Amino acid sequence: MDALSEVLKVLQFNSAIFFNARFTAPWCFASPEAETVARQVNAGSERLLFYHFFVDGSCTVKLDGMPSLHLQAGDIILFPHGDAHTMASSGMDEPGPLLDVRGLLRERPDELQLGGGGEPTRFICGYLSCDPILCRPVLATLPRVLTVSLRRDEKTDWVERSFVYAVAEAASTQPGGEGVLAKLSEVLVVETLRRYISQMSEGQTGWLAGLRDRVVGKSLALMHENPAHPWTLESLAREAGTSRSVLAEKFTHYVGQPPIQYLGKWRMALASNLLRRSALSMMHIALEVGYETDTAFSRAFKREFGMPPASWRREHSLQSPPEFNDGKRSMQSAHRS
Repeated sequence: MDALSEVLKVLQFNSAIFFNARFTAPWCFASPEAETVARQVNAGSERLLFYHFFVDGSCTVKLDGMPSLHLQAGDIILFPHGDAHTMASSGMDEPGPLLDVRGLLRERPDELQLGGGGEPTRFICGYLSCDPILCRPVLATLPRVLTVSLRRDEKTDWVERSFVYAVAEAASTQPGGEGVLAKLSEVLVVETLRRYISQMSEGQTGWLAGLRDRVVGKSLALMHENPAHPWTLESLAREAGTSRSVLAEKFTHYVGQPPIQYLGKWRMALASNLLRRSALSMMHIALEVGYETDTAFSRAFKREFGMPPASWRREHSLQSPPEFNDGKRSMQSAHRS
């Protein structure tokens, strides 16, 4: 039992591949910010996370206000907040053309090719989307960019091999290839998050840093595993093997708010997801998130979102989860609660 796994169960990731690319030096292009891409792929209000996985070669990645990053084969770069960025072959400093995602989806290339015919770089570009409210605890404290190398770690080299294999299978139109690729996209991102947690310094705070603290991590896991349980500060402290004062102090230090306040906000996040994606009655949703009456639930929801749940549902309801096109065929995969 751990809080990250419990959150990932309900995030309902959808993943898609922008393109499988083979660029030859010199090359350079600019990728727009997430809001622009979301409009181009009809993602609605979903939160987009970009990633690039480098199969062969190397390149330089630049974000405004940050030092350049040099990436090579086996590396993953993740943009948790969907920042615009520029990618180029090493030594290429001139700005490139803006990536036309809509054009790529319309043209549906099996492999995107670009460049001057020199040293090749092969990589896979894609994104994950998720509910912006549910993903807030995990993503809010992440930096603008994360990088992880799979090739230098024997424990994760299977991820790289599997991903490269799945890309080949999807390109050959073998049944199930795209589904495997979509799931592996999620594995890449989750593995990046796990690596980031393991490399965090002792002085860092935030939700992910709190997972490494025994008391805070246990409390988060308990609340996420059973959010409808009538948790109190006393019962959480007892289960975590500490006092109420220690739990309150540590939890607030890492997460930025007391445990019960955090639980209330997470319950409202779960409720908003159920309102968006289901036709469940208000009473059913109230019970799912720990309220005995729909009246009490409605009051709590209005405090959090500024409107009653019925009104919020009318404005945000989804007929079905967003579906994305990978540039060749539609592809969708999701964690289901």
